[in-house]
Amino acid sequence: MTVVSAQRRGSLLGVVDRFWRKSGYRVTAINSHVDAPAIYVKTQDGFQVSLTVADKGQVHFDVDSPCVRRSEVADSTSRATAFLDPEAQLIPRPNIHSDFWSAGAPEVAASRS
Repeated sequence: MTVVSAQRRGSLLGVVDRFWRKSGYRVTAINSHVDAPAIYVKTQDGFQVSLTVADKGQVHFDVDSPCVRRSEVADSTSRATAFLDPEAQLIPRPNIHSDFWSAGAPEVAASRS
């Protein structure tokens, strides 16, 4: 739910891309679209993972697993960082500010000659 400014989205994808490659993930596709960049990888054990930037800069990690056996899933032990109303009709938008990730382009001072 962190606000990732348009100026920082490429950096976020770059950091994730380098980590995934270093971890041995195989890049299957990259979308370099200015408004909706994305990277898609496949792990050594068959998981398909993606990082996409969607409407209004909403960042999503998605994971598709290879075939697995059915098993019980424990309840989360951590509290959600955003209020999620099950009755809401709108997609929640990022609302947590980060001094780095939410920052815009630095101001450039004009010089006088």
